[in-house]
Amino acid sequence: MTAKEVDPKQTSRGAAYDLWMQAPNPMVTFLKTLDVTNLVRVGRKRGLKFNMLMDWCIGKAAAGIDEFYLLPVGQKLLRYDSLAVNTIVRNRAGGVSSCDIRFSEDLRAFTEEYLACTAQSAETGRDRDLSTDHMVIGTSAITETELDGAVGMNSGVFNNPFLIWGRYRKKLFRYHLPLSFQFHHTQMDGAQAGLFLETLQREMDALI
Repeated sequence: MTAKEVDPKQTSRGAAYDLWMQAPNPMVTFLKTLDVTNLVRVGRKRGLKFNMLMDWCIGKAAAGIDEFYLLPVGQKLLRYDSLAVNTIVRNRAGGVSSCDIRFSEDLRAFTEEYLACTAQSAETGRDRDLSTDHMVIGTSAITETELDGAVGMNSGVFNNPFLIWGRYRKKLFRYHLPLSFQFHHTQMDGAQAGLFLETLQREMDALI
């Protein structure tokens, strides 16, 4: 099902739409360090990729927050029924490809689609775009280095929420991961963004 245009006044984002849609820089970036110890241990025990587990937890945290199903596109506010999480894949040609993975509450189903679709994008170099019928959460894992923070660009075209992280860090017996979360102020306020990050931490801690 494709996204539907909605009247901002009929949503919780009416006032934000009036305030931020014409703003020269409506994007907001939060920086936070998460404890990813459980994610690292579960991934090693079950043979699952760390970034794949991150993407699933991101989708799980976002799925319970209504604002993630709304997105400003051009001058419109669109409502989606489903979420997807985007990941960047190194392809065979030496470049990178963009790959959207449909979020599923079923970790096994998400894992199967993640592995199949990222392998296909890596082999063919083709992007997989689900943005016509899924609200896509962007991610970029810069695993070549540790990052203290990152700020995305305000393109005026790509308004989707976006997370960036580097390598996780080990200190004593815990693993920590600084990341950035960028969002369009029309889509959500700081309260929803903060709730998302807190929920993301809880979802990672709860993974078994």
